[in-house]
Amino acid sequence: MSNTPSAEAERQLLAARRAGARLAAVQALYQMEQTEQSARSVIADFMEDRLGLNDEGEPVEEADPDIFRAIVDGTVERQEAIDSAIMKRLASGWKIERLDATSRAILRAAVYELIAEISLPSQIILDEYVSIAHAFFEGAEPRFINGLLDAVSRDIR
Repeated sequence: MSNTPSAEAERQLLAARRAGARLAAVQALYQMEQTEQSARSVIADFMEDRLGLNDEGEPVEEADPDIFRAIVDGTVERQEAIDSAIMKRLASGWKIERLDATSRAILRAAVYELIAEISLPSQIILDEYVSIAHAFFEGAEPRFINGLLDAVSRDIR
C-alpha cells in the first residue's frame, strides 16, 4: 500500500485550497473596505493570523496563500475596470455603493478572476463565488450575484 494520495484526493485538496483562498480573499476585501486598511496590511494580517500556521506548525486554514494574495492584489489593482464591468450590469440608476459590502467583495473578487484567470472556465469561477454568497446570505442575494456574474462573464469573455 502506498502512502501517496490518489490523484482524485490530490485534486480535491487543491480545489479546497483554491476555495479557501477565494473565501479568505472576499473576507480580506470586505475588511479593507470596512477598516480602510491597505491591501498590503490586510494580506499581512491574513497571512499571519488566518492563513498561517498554528502553534503546532499545522495550517490554520486550507487556503492557497498565492491564490489569496493574487486575488486581493489583483482586485485592488484593477478595481476601476472591475467596478465598471459590474456597474454596466446593474439596474439603471444603481451605483455599486448601493450593494451590500459583502456582495461588493464577492463580486469584485469574482470579476477579477473572470478578467485575469482566462484559463479557468467561467462556470467554475461563478460556481465558487455563488457558493461563497450562499455562505453569507439566504434568499435572493446569491441568485442576484449569480445573475450579475453570469452577465458580466458574457461581457468580458
